[in-house]
Amino acid sequence: MNRKIIHLAVGKPKEYTWGNKKEVSAIGKSYVEAVELKKSGFIGDDVANHKFHGGVDRAVCLYPFEHYSYWEEMFNKKLNPPAFGENITATGMLEEQVYIGDIYKIDDAVIQVTQGRGPCATISNYNEEKSFLKKVVETSLTGYFFRMLREGTIKFNSEIELVERDENEISVFFATKVLFHQKKDKASIEKILKVEALAEDWRKRFLKLL
Repeated sequence: MNRKIIHLAVGKPKEYTWGNKKEVSAIGKSYVEAVELKKSGFIGDDVANHKFHGGVDRAVCLYPFEHYSYWEEMFNKKLNPPAFGENITATGMLEEQVYIGDIYKIDDAVIQVTQGRGPCATISNYNEEKSFLKKVVETSLTGYFFRMLREGTIKFNSEIELVERDENEISVFFATKVLFHQKKDKASIEKILKVEALAEDWRKRFLKLL
């Protein structure tokens, strides 16, 4: 499987005007050739709302590059990475192929999948498509987050090496679909809660569903 970074980006919060409303967001990230990853995230990267974004369980955001053609066809427009505000746009890393708890090595950095992404209206506003958020939630093609296990510098053309697969085999797609669309599926929720590496925020959400 060819796991490869297509685009690498970081960014600080900026003010946008969407409609008649001003909002601060860090969705508009900029390309970098290399960037250092720390426990809290990439150097030069941040979020606007620390209550709902960022933190050690969400230090790195990845979005699968393969989805871009799907959205471009749906909305009949060109979308350039990082249209979803992701740090890493990569091939060979679809939500169905990646398990929560999987550990990956990128150059000298080591990261672990923690949860799917809970998208918000910023995706619709930033890409100027009112139904974007709704479609992302419907499809569960959300992208996902990692925590940092070992600091390191990641480069724009790095390959992504799978180091360890989580034995529970709970894919990001499965967990996201249960959270969004199968809220009363007790058996699936209990399976997801067995994943030790599950982000604390998602653990609380699934426990609340139980």
